Amino acid sequence: MNSRSLYFSWLPADPDAVAALVPPGLRPHPDRQVFMNQYVVDDPTQTSGFGSYSLAYLGVTLADVNAPDGVTPGGWWTHYVTSSEQVRSYALARGAPALAGSTTIESRRESLVAETDVDGVTMIRAQVRVGETGHATHNGHHRYLTALHGQLVSSIYPVVAEPVEEFEIESVEFLEPEHPIYALRPENPLTIAWGYYSPRSSFAYPGGLTVLGALEPSPGTGAWPSGALLDRF
Repeated sequence: MNSRSLYFSWLPADPDAVAALVPPGLRPHPDRQVFMNQYVVDDPTQTSGFGSYSLAYLGVTLADVNAPDGVTPGGWWTHYVTSSEQVRSYALARGAPALAGSTTIESRRESLVAETDVDGVTMIRAQVRVGETGHATHNGHHRYLTALHGQLVSSIYPVVAEPVEEFEIESVEFLEPEHPIYALRPENPLTIAWGYYSPRSSFAYPGGLTVLGALEPSPGTGAWPSGALLDRF
């Protein structure tokens, strides 16, 4: 309940590198959008058992794989960075590419600065100008796909958030060119597809996963089957 969440999407500097992160059988969004959610749960009383923690996940927006509303695109997780060993174990058991790290969201003058570290090294820094929390709410579901035990699986996350009324991403920096996460860096000039900041964002982890198909190489090709996966969505 009421996590502080910065959630947005951008167009990448290297669309081909982003598309290469998506397994065969799935299709990236035509403009290769990358999404990121950086959030902080400040107090153990805000969760039903995970305690306080921070998390940032990134991935590639998908085509033809929508959330239950039929409109919101689903996504393929490429990186999932959390400060909690318990959350990390939960996520790994469900196919998320979880890493140890931390995220902070701090006020600096008229902006918020969100930073995500991996093993103590700052990887991503986003700066955003925000206003007061509005009266409108964002409610719906997010859909994310992962690979688990050779299977492609889908999970649905319900969310209710109270975004701020004024919102502008000022900069997004990827600071470690040698790290694989650098492949997701934004183009210059920065092009934001959508996003919001909410000081009160509530969500639930799914209780189960839906198996969509096997991630098995086709005989003699070394490639994963495409039609067999998409036919099951």
